[in-house]
Amino acid sequence: MKKIGLFYGGSPNGSTAKVAGMIKDAFGENLVEIYNVANASVEELEKYDNLIFGTSAWGIGDMHRDWEMFIDKFSEIKFKGRKVALFGLGNQKLWPESFVDGMGTIFCRLPDKSIAVGYWPVEGYSYFFSTAEKDSNFVGLAIDEDTQPDQTPDRIQRWVQMLKKEFI
Repeated sequence: MKKIGLFYGGSPNGSTAKVAGMIKDAFGENLVEIYNVANASVEELEKYDNLIFGTSAWGIGDMHRDWEMFIDKFSEIKFKGRKVALFGLGNQKLWPESFVDGMGTIFCRLPDKSIAVGYWPVEGYSYFFSTAEKDSNFVGLAIDEDTQPDQTPDRIQRWVQMLKKEFI
């Protein structure tokens, strides 16, 4: 399998960085290289055919501010021939009306939605609304480290197994 570029928005010591590390470990064999979008460039992103984008939710479902600064660069990126998987963190109890909306915003900004892989079932979550929900699935892996941290490792393992097939 080709190397995977994982780009996340968030504090280097925060939950999103922790989940990014768990995803890297689940792939094994040094397949994943992690970047914080606060310091990433278009050239670094374009080194990879397989990409993973991750964000936490800020405020009422906004993507992390690091993504706010980077996402406009999507217009410069050649996405043709690439596959993109998404993961988003959120709190479904405190923010049930905007659960993992940051992930939904990144998905909406992809110039070609057909390159998105790694859709995840909505079962097992309790929320009212999410812009990251499409056709009864999330557009990527939804993580709630605040109210369901015990489910994170298993969800990551299952999602990575799915991505290993989809990234081929």
